[in-house]
Amino acid sequence: MNKTITRAMLSDVAARRAGVSKADAAAVCDAMFAMIGAALMQAETVKLTAFGSLQVRSRAERLGRNPRTGTEHRILPRHTVVFTPSGHLRDSLDRAASTSQVRQRA
Repeated sequence: MNKTITRAMLSDVAARRAGVSKADAAAVCDAMFAMIGAALMQAETVKLTAFGSLQVRSRAERLGRNPRTGTEHRILPRHTVVFTPSGHLRDSLDRAASTSQVRQRA
């Protein structure tokens, strides 16, 4: 079964590894996510070394189709966040997949 990692779980692990209180770790995590969100709201690219980068991209208006009914509808233009994994993360995932450490989604 797939496991979802939550913000609270990240804070707990950070607190244990750093040897600080859960409240302090949660405050740092919240501040970090707020800074990332603020940077993305300003259309800045966020680069996280050895992990990847987050970038805001514009999506043009396009024609979509309801897969059940086949009816066409207009999809409005919008901005979206795109994650691009770093080479280090891709290599790590490839090594883990070759040794069956990465579980496939069902």
